[in-house]
Amino acid sequence: MPQAAPVKKTGRNVALIITVVALLVLCPCLGLAGWAVWKVADAGSDAAPTPSTSAPGVPPTLPSDAPTSAAPTPDEEFARGDCVVNDGSEDDAELRKVPCAPNTYQVLLRIPATTDGDRCETLAPQATANYVHDNSVDLFDYVLCLKKR
Repeated sequence: MPQAAPVKKTGRNVALIITVVALLVLCPCLGLAGWAVWKVADAGSDAAPTPSTSAPGVPPTLPSDAPTSAAPTPDEEFARGDCVVNDGSEDDAELRKVPCAPNTYQVLLRIPATTDGDRCETLAPQATANYVHDNSVDLFDYVLCLKKR
C-alpha cells in the first residue's frame, strides 16, 4: 500500500498570518489614537478660561455662513474689531493699527487663505472697503472687510 502524503494545514497558517498582520496594523493605530486623546485631554486641562475682549462698536451680527475670525495670534497683524488707517496709496495700501476714531476703517471680518475681495459683499455686506493681502504662500493670504467710521 502506498504511503499517504502528509496533510498540509494551510487553513491554520493563513489564519495565523492574517492575525499577525492585523495586530501589526492595529497596534500602531490604536497607540496613535490613544496618544492623540491623551494630548487633547492634557491640553484641555492646562487651558485657563480667558475673558472675551470684543471692541465696542463691532457690528453685532454677520451672516450665519460667515467664517468667524479666530482670536488673533502674534503672527496676525489685524483682527476683527481693530481699526486701521492706510498710510499708502489706494493701489499700494499700507495699513497701520490705530485707536478707533472717525476717518479710520474698522475690520469687520478677516477671511483667511483667499485673495477674493468680492467675498466681503456677501459675508460682510456692511463693509465699505476691503484690503487684500497676497502672500507668496497662498495659505497666508487674507482679505479684510472694512467699514469706514
